[in-house]
Amino acid sequence: MLTKRLVPCLDVKEGRVVKGVQFVELKDAGDPVELADYYDREGADELVFLDISASHEGRKTMVDVVREVAGKLAIPFTVGGGINSVDDMRQILRAGADKVSLNTAAVKNSGLIAEGADFFGSQCIVVAIDAKWDDQLQSWRVYTHGGRNETDLEVTDWAKEVVRKGAGEILLTSMDQDGAKTGYDLALTRAVNEAVTVPVIASGGAGSLQDFSDVFLEAGADATLAASVFHYKETAVSEVKDELRKQGVNVR
Repeated sequence: MLTKRLVPCLDVKEGRVVKGVQFVELKDAGDPVELADYYDREGADELVFLDISASHEGRKTMVDVVREVAGKLAIPFTVGGGINSVDDMRQILRAGADKVSLNTAAVKNSGLIAEGADFFGSQCIVVAIDAKWDDQLQSWRVYTHGGRNETDLEVTDWAKEVVRKGAGEILLTSMDQDGAKTGYDLALTRAVNEAVTVPVIASGGAGSLQDFSDVFLEAGADATLAASVFHYKETAVSEVKDELRKQGVNVR
């Protein structure tokens, strides 16, 4: 049985790690290089770095900061934000990332997923899906540009499509739960997990130790992404792993 993974996330804006609620009201959470070093020593299984304003501002990911962060890590490292071409992917991977995450660019040009998978291998290509429930349509819709723009894509349909194109993993964020600390969106995670054959990383809503075990045991997530609870020292990676072991979840 594959072990479940705990993945802290660095949402980076203007060179600083930030965290908000439902993608707004962003507050400073520290220096990305210092936090990367901390999580590497803390026993995190992987780290995700998202340049959250790159696509909205129409610029490239901060390669120099990525290089500095990578220099602190001995664990797998995923980078997203402002990656719009195979050449962008190459720059990020050369800077020390193990995987690249595509969101807005993948929606604009789904062929980019296949190009990246063909060139670097599916294991390097993560597609991030920012999902929000639509009461009128009674389904989850895909959002782009850091949660600013709604699309007409239904989340599970889009998840299946990105896997067909070659994505090796899906980073699934519930915008409704993001930063709320009331638990992961189990229904959303379960729906996507059942729709695809690649690992699903659940993101958005972690607030207690129980939240982590719930999304693993009840929704079938392969990994969990968390930010606030780790950045502000409300809990630690080691504490979460201890609790997961008690509940029979296989972790490293």
